[in-house]
Order: sequence, then structure tokens, then C-alpha cells
Amino acid sequence: MSIDWPALRAAATAAADHAYAPYSGLRVGAAGLTDDGRIIVGSNVENASFGLTLCAECGLVSALHGAGPADQSDQSDQAGPTELVAVAVVAGDGDPLLPCGRCRQLLLEAGGGSLLVDTADGPVELKVLLPAAFTTTDLAERRDQETSHDQETTREQETTREQETTRERGAQ
Repeated sequence: MSIDWPALRAAATAAADHAYAPYSGLRVGAAGLTDDGRIIVGSNVENASFGLTLCAECGLVSALHGAGPADQSDQSDQAGPTELVAVAVVAGDGDPLLPCGRCRQLLLEAGGGSLLVDTADGPVELKVLLPAAFTTTDLAERRDQETSHDQETTREQETTREQETTRERGAQ
């Protein structure tokens, strides 16, 4: 798939025009190219509590999931959810910005390590910007370990209860 980086940056710049940034004054727009050829955009939305501020990339990923597949009438050809293949994040003046760490993690789940991120020096794969990332594989492995640990603990507790019951019956 060919990526029109100037068009992607232009879409991100247009999205930055819709940003809500009354506190920092930094208007940020993000535009992503999907694997089915659509451009999805998002902009930052600040909040007085600052911790609740949403980066433009958050808006982009939310819009991606909200939009769903390009052709929702026939999802039989859809191997899975729509994924991003390229992303441009820019300030209101159109100059590229790198996503923060939290947004890199969000983008990882929306496009994978091979997702191309526009930088001032040209496109870079996300896995370069987010090495040793925490992925769904890590989560599944931990979940499996926790489940095994919980099952083992439950068996130990049941054995202890059985032993206590046996001792109580013997003492009667």
C-alpha cells in the first residue's frame, strides 16, 4: 500500500484545527491510514484536571474503533478489526510530533509494531519507538500464570480444609 504522507499530514493538521486546548494552547491532530485505505483523524481534548486530557492519538484510536470496518454489510472478508498502517501526528502548524509513551502503547494495539509513524526525519516503525512493549501476548501469559496460581492455591486450601475436617471428626 502506498502512503501519501503529505495528505496524511494535511489531514492531521486539519484535525488539529478542531482540538480543544485552552490550557496548553498546543493544538494537536493525528491522522491514520487504515489497512482498508481510509483516513481516520483525532485531535487532543484538554481538561482542567490535566490527567483527564486526551491526546490526539487517543481520539484517533477511538474514532478507528467507532468507525468499524469500511464495508459493514459484508464482514465475511474481514480477517479482524481494521488496523492502522500509518500515522501522522502534528502540531497546529503542521510540524510532526512524536506520540507520548501512552499513545505509543495505544497505537501499538491499533496497528502493531510495523505501524509507520511519521517523524521529522521520515517514517519509523512503531516498534523502534516502543521497544520491549507490553503486548496482548504478555497479558495472556500473565493471565494464564495467575489462573494456574489461583487453581493451585484453591487445591491447597481444599486439602487443608479436608485435613482439618478429618482431624475434627477424629477428635469427636
